[in-house]
Amino acid sequence: PALIPEQYIQGLVGGNSLWANFFASIVGAFMYFATLTEVPILQGLIGSGMGQGPALALLLAGPALSLPSMIAIAGIMGIKKTSIYCIIVVILSTIAGMTYGWMVA
Repeated sequence: PALIPEQYIQGLVGGNSLWANFFASIVGAFMYFATLTEVPILQGLIGSGMGQGPALALLLAGPALSLPSMIAIAGIMGIKKTSIYCIIVVILSTIAGMTYGWMVA
């Protein structure tokens, strides 16, 4: 038994829809992953029904963004540039996830 029920995982990030990839990118952006914990966490999520595309989207957005790094970047570059950076990372992660999901399907 997992902390998050499989029905939620399959409903939110199962398959390779635009929503699933976008949601995975957003979650990856706000989630902080230690470097060595990303793979086991995703292995559990994929085992619970997460799609391959959303898994890649989460893996791409996670290291590029996290709440602590967003705060640090905002302090250095300002809110506007940080917002643009975050939006670009989420959009590109979503596109990469969808493309990969189509390739492996």
